[in-house]
Amino acid sequence: MCGIAGVFGSLRKEELDMCAHKMSVALTHRGPDDFGIWSDEKSGIAFGHRRLSVVDLSLAGHQPMISPCGNFSVIFNGEIYNHLQLREKLNDSTYKQSWRGHSDTETLVSAFSQWGIKKTLGQLVGMFAIAVWDIKNKKLYLIRDRFGEKPLYYGWSNGVFLFGSELKALQAYKNFNNIVDRNALSLYMQYMYVPSPYSIFKDVYKLDPGCILQIDNDGINKPPSRIMSSAFCAKGVSIKQWYSLSNIAEKSQHNLIKDKHESVELLEKALTESIQSQLISDVSLGAFLSGGIDSSIIVSLMQSISMNPVKTFTIGFEDSLFNEAIYAKDVAKHLGTEHHELYVTASDAIRVIPDLPILYDEPFADSSQIPTYLVSQLARQSVTVSLSGDAGDELFGGYNRYVWGGLIWNKVKWIPPSFRGVLSNIIQKVPVSAWDNIGSSLPKKYEVFSMGDKAYRMAHRLKIVRSLDDVYHSLVTEGYKEESLVIGGNSELKTKLNNCDLVSGIEESEQRMMLWDSLTYLPDDILTKVDRAAMGAGLETRIPFLDYRVVELAWRLPLNMKIKNGIGKWPVREVLYKYVPKELIERPKAGFAVPVGQWIRGPLREWADDLLDETRIQREGYFDSKLVKKLWGQHLSGRYDWTPRLWAILMFQAWLQAQIF
Repeated sequence: MCGIAGVFGSLRKEELDMCAHKMSVALTHRGPDDFGIWSDEKSGIAFGHRRLSVVDLSLAGHQPMISPCGNFSVIFNGEIYNHLQLREKLNDSTYKQSWRGHSDTETLVSAFSQWGIKKTLGQLVGMFAIAVWDIKNKKLYLIRDRFGEKPLYYGWSNGVFLFGSELKALQAYKNFNNIVDRNALSLYMQYMYVPSPYSIFKDVYKLDPGCILQIDNDGINKPPSRIMSSAFCAKGVSIKQWYSLSNIAEKSQHNLIKDKHESVELLEKALTESIQSQLISDVSLGAFLSGGIDSSIIVSLMQSISMNPVKTFTIGFEDSLFNEAIYAKDVAKHLGTEHHELYVTASDAIRVIPDLPILYDEPFADSSQIPTYLVSQLARQSVTVSLSGDAGDELFGGYNRYVWGGLIWNKVKWIPPSFRGVLSNIIQKVPVSAWDNIGSSLPKKYEVFSMGDKAYRMAHRLKIVRSLDDVYHSLVTEGYKEESLVIGGNSELKTKLNNCDLVSGIEESEQRMMLWDSLTYLPDDILTKVDRAAMGAGLETRIPFLDYRVVELAWRLPLNMKIKNGIGKWPVREVLYKYVPKELIERPKAGFAVPVGQWIRGPLREWADDLLDETRIQREGYFDSKLVKKLWGQHLSGRYDWTPRLWAILMFQAWLQAQIF
């Protein structure tokens, strides 16, 4: 795992090298083991690289790396799990070379030499963000993996083109002075993250998953006038998709697996092969274990392969409402893993909050970032690589909204829009605590965690929903069009979530939700959270569910093989029950939540009061200070639960405070 960065512009050799150096230093946490820069003054290009050594710890894996043909200079962040198989193909070809070491980077640059970039990408199994300088043709290529496991930012600042694994690399450029993009801030307040291709800075973007950006000297001086999407072309710069999940999902609907037993067998085989390939490492490995379905199946299959007990890691909380460590311990005991758990107090969790703005380097308001960072720190004490169970929900129908969305719409659609406002008001007349009590008193199968928050969120959206797709959008956003928090922002920008063409080939609404989540929430929230938290702790994470063969298999399963009797992830459960008794797994889905709403009323009150101070908000000029004051007062009174909105504001304010413009 690594950090990559680069600059492309009319700069002298000394400036190029200095920029590459400073940008790389900003990414030291991503790669503490090695450092390298490369530049070409004639072309105005420079690369910087930081390395976390995982495969081939020797200098033979040093980057930037020049291809054997001499045509490509490459920097690479990620892992190519099938690189040894690719080496065999390369060795069997007419092209002969002597290998310096056994790193996947060396395999990658050799493949580029023999097969070219496009052909190589189609054969890669792994996670990656890659920068390639075509020395002969003077073109820069930026490439991101199929599903967005590894981050890649790019943009323009003062006449040069910059890119890097994180925004802090671009900010390290001496002349970086890009302002906050208020439109992106408006989107952030809706989604709790800045959705791709946008970033919090104007003229800086995220490269979409499965895309390749090409830029030459004609495109480096200033950004195009149009938004850089996954299908873009302008003078000197273009973006194309080399892998489209939307197309894969649509095509798979015509090749569905009909036999449920076959689906279970194929899933177990695909996941086992994925995990087997991801165990390649020259350093120690382990796995996160929450005790939920997804992490438990990864650990189960991992343990079935391993000759020794797998090292597993769990964070527990003293508050029983948010503690799943007891379940993880039971699963670990059953599987015979070498289990590590750490119980943290509210004070322990709160202590990491000041680190979050630097760690995420862009406003990010998924509060599960806190336990994710804590469990990454725990794992890093014993291992350098950890497997995780992320993406199982998006692929196999694990989120409650896939079930509840349809149930809600079936009840709501018959209510005239004028009466929905009345119903909304009635819902909000019931205190949050009362809704929570209702949710916890339901039969165990239907128990709803934090029902008060969910009820209030739905109440605010009842007035605007016109379809099941609207219900879904209301469940995954926090913005309310009737009142704008951001001054001078536009929340109506085009995003993937309001681009219905991306899911037009999928008929069933639940499957459309899964696809939308896989294209948006997964890369921009879940994978971002895991990458930054793990890299902040010097840990590499790997996600077996995101082997593209597992993903494509998931899309060949019909809806009734994913969700049965209102319960998602049926085939995953069926595989898991071969290894873990059902009674250790079956319980309501809680997620990786922390009670930040309570904390900002209690131990974080002083911190929150300072960041939400009306005079301060007014002086900074990003939010409507009176509206923020209103929300804060209502939340403190306990009458309304504004946790998501307030946490988003607080994370932006903390990020803003940490910036040096």
